[in-house]
Amino acid sequence: MELNANKTALVIIDLQQGVVGMTTEPYSATKIVENAAKLAEAFGAKGAFVVAVNVDFLDGKDALKPITDQAAPSAPGPRRKDSSALVPEIDAVKSMLITKHQWGAFYGTELDLQLRRRGIDTIVLCGISTSIGVDTTAREAYQRGYQQVFAEDAMSALSAEEHRYTLKYIFPRIGRIRTTEDILRALK
Repeated sequence: MELNANKTALVIIDLQQGVVGMTTEPYSATKIVENAAKLAEAFGAKGAFVVAVNVDFLDGKDALKPITDQAAPSAPGPRRKDSSALVPEIDAVKSMLITKHQWGAFYGTELDLQLRRRGIDTIVLCGISTSIGVDTTAREAYQRGYQQVFAEDAMSALSAEEHRYTLKYIFPRIGRIRTTEDILRALK
């Protein structure tokens, strides 16, 4: 695999203060941030586009409120004032911030527009949660015709089972799964 830095973007999902406090498996949020930061630094050094995506709401009234059998996951304790702030390791190296108001990073944002204007045809995805924000963004990217690479060890989920399921049954059908080190070696 070879990744052209001029045509490939790194898209980092929800590595923000209100998310990294959640317990994730099979990798800790600390490990995810570490690997995502390695990718972001390498992509930035090659002049590639690095997009950090966070989720935030104006006043909570703009959040989706479906009737469900299970409550949506959230960080423990009351919502922090800096909940949507990116972790410093990612904030320092991003090219652009996209704020989403639902699980996926494409719907209702300018992500597709910004990628297309730069001639980007491939995205590398990482972040939290594998089975929610990363998966939804990946499906949206697939429907828009992007080539995708998934940094398996730079993403994690609320359970190891959710992470494994997504990697086993969803991602192989819409892209390529690689490690952080594989992606770093492929970036040209």
